[in-house]
Amino acid sequence: PPLGASAPGSSFSIPEGHKSARCGWTIHSRICSLFLMNTLSGKTAVVTGASSGIGHAISQRLLDRGARVFGLCRKIGRIPEKATPISCDMRDPNRIIHAFETLREATPTVDILINNAGIAYLSSLLEGAVEEWDEMWEVNVRALAVCTQQAIRMMPPGGGRIVNVSSLSGHRVPPTGGFYAPTKFAVKGLTESLRNEFKAANLPHQVGSVSPGFVDTPLVDTYFRGREKDLSVLRQQTRMLDPGDIADSVLHILEAAPHVELGDIVIRSVDQKI
Repeated sequence: PPLGASAPGSSFSIPEGHKSARCGWTIHSRICSLFLMNTLSGKTAVVTGASSGIGHAISQRLLDRGARVFGLCRKIGRIPEKATPISCDMRDPNRIIHAFETLREATPTVDILINNAGIAYLSSLLEGAVEEWDEMWEVNVRALAVCTQQAIRMMPPGGGRIVNVSSLSGHRVPPTGGFYAPTKFAVKGLTESLRNEFKAANLPHQVGSVSPGFVDTPLVDTYFRGREKDLSVLRQQTRMLDPGDIADSVLHILEAAPHVELGDIVIRSVDQKI
């Protein structure tokens, strides 16, 4: 039935005093929030690092919800079958800008941006290789900022949503945090700075983040490179998070009611001690 009307055979109706022009009753009603909840069907989403792990899982969840997904990544042959691949090296800002130029040829707007691409090396400040520091900064921080700037220029006047996939290492520095943890603290700062700029410019876009602990993805294999025995012990003693767990949290942000803005979701396995 139309909003504000009774269903056939039902005595339920909305009191006149609670109706509003927006949805048939007060915006504060829980029932109203259900009807206002964002639907992802028909939305256009860009997911960076869509070829594996968390990015692959998020892309598949969005496709399952009826969204059109464009995956930006180097290994385009590994993204979900129904997603549209765009080759992009996140280490190079010019390649990112070119990828968005290619994207504009396929779609006029972007409703959703998932900044998921990231890399993690166990690279200490005392002995780490500068080349590894550079790559983590380029991919984890600068690429996120460039993708965000490009995507915002394509977002509709009614507003878009951005979700940054960060890390628990952006909330506390583990003993082996090295140079990786500071890049994730930077992601936290970028998320907050962007939200402040949206509010100052009176833009309707929203930005949030998810900060997972250990997730069983290829990124963990890279992080433990040279310490494979430690990783083996970790897998035996700890049930790590699955990529799908993070994808579910991302959808929770994207499908929240329009008046709800989720800033950050911290998620870790019950087995993870720190």
